[in-house]
Amino acid sequence: MDRLADLYLNKFAQKPDAIVALRSDGSDRKIYRVVAGNHSVIGILGVDLQENAAFLEFSRHFKKFGLRVPEIYIENSDGSAYLEEDFGDETLFSWMYRIREQQGFNDEIKQMYRQVVEYLPRFQIEAGRSLDYSYCYQHQEFGIDSMHWDLHYFKRQFLNYFYKKKINHTDLEKDFSKLLKFLLQEPLNYFLYRDFQSRNVMIKDGMPHFIDYQSGRKGALQYDLASLLYDAKANLPEDFREEMIDAYLHKANQMTRLNPKRFRKYFYGFVLIRVMQAFGAYGYLSAVKGKTHFFKSVPFAINNLEILLHKRLEILDQLPTLQEIFINLIEDNTLRDFKDEKKLVVRIFSFGFHKSGIPEDKSGNKGGFVFDCRFLPNPGREAQYKAFTGNDKEVINFFSKHKIVENFLDQVFQIVDYAIDNYHSRSFSDLMISFGCTGGQHRSVFCAEKLADYLKKKGIDVQLHHLELESV
Repeated sequence: MDRLADLYLNKFAQKPDAIVALRSDGSDRKIYRVVAGNHSVIGILGVDLQENAAFLEFSRHFKKFGLRVPEIYIENSDGSAYLEEDFGDETLFSWMYRIREQQGFNDEIKQMYRQVVEYLPRFQIEAGRSLDYSYCYQHQEFGIDSMHWDLHYFKRQFLNYFYKKKINHTDLEKDFSKLLKFLLQEPLNYFLYRDFQSRNVMIKDGMPHFIDYQSGRKGALQYDLASLLYDAKANLPEDFREEMIDAYLHKANQMTRLNPKRFRKYFYGFVLIRVMQAFGAYGYLSAVKGKTHFFKSVPFAINNLEILLHKRLEILDQLPTLQEIFINLIEDNTLRDFKDEKKLVVRIFSFGFHKSGIPEDKSGNKGGFVFDCRFLPNPGREAQYKAFTGNDKEVINFFSKHKIVENFLDQVFQIVDYAIDNYHSRSFSDLMISFGCTGGQHRSVFCAEKLADYLKKKGIDVQLHHLELESV
């Protein structure tokens, strides 16, 4: 991380106060938040220099078109490390999950998705016309090689691990060839973002911002829209998907001439290949990488297959072996009804060292984390806060003025993320996390609430207990 600290010093003429690791999910890059005072940037360490070069070049190009992508502040001499603009922590997926959990799939979510859908053609058409595609580090176009790779990724990483029936591989290859021939009839003249999905859209200041387009290449328009609308765990209503296709076509037709009927005909073919690519990713990340929580997306992807079969697509009628595989996947209850063998529950406690003391782990594991919050600024020493707790806005505002509290929680979140990933992969059912301060009223309560909120946004099952407050 010294490279990131040196870059920050060179760019901003001061040393950072903290460098905090962030989750990179399926990526091999290492991602950090570099913080100094109230200012933060994102630091990237990437071993694939071609991938780094693609992201840096594409970012600068998109910035010229006024697109909401990260500003690149500085990079080191060999391109292995760079600093970029920080868009915060809330993705379109986590933002939608939070609202949907409380209010359902409401107009606020629909309007945000409409913004994202209508923004997409600016990448694909406006900025894509003059992009230097020589920087594409995997393939320069989503053509026969890329498509062939995606289909065999599905076969190799998902079917080989999880499909229970015998496959006629010769017939399956014939179906793959027919699907490729069909898809390649669409022009590949546009920028294809490649991974345009809800976790790569950040919500900042109420507007969508965009990241992770470094795998982009030339391709057909339909693929990115298919990626967004059939993003498995986003689980968008089908009538809303249809509405968003219309919204996309209206906006894209202002930039280039499209035939809506033709667009829809090929759109669902690209949905098919995108869904199969996603299956491959879920299989690879869970079976090979050991990140079994990715398998939670499989039931949603199965639902997408069922929707596609009900549409009676013309292209699917030409793919009998593939269609049979899809039907068998849909009918496999072990996939459709997949649940973790043991659902992980994170139990979070606040307590007072001078009152109830460190709580006992009664799950039988005799483990977990205990974080001592007594080094943090203490509102309990000021008369105006004595009657309040860490749940009250007066105390919350007090902590928001102290950067050390935010830095401490960032590092707690990092540690807990690592533990949860590991516990998921090992099917553990319980993790206990405790925050202690002197009296268990202010600092420990605030920190416990913050961690609980952070984990709930990620879909983690949380039980929260404030021992001293509950004993009053």
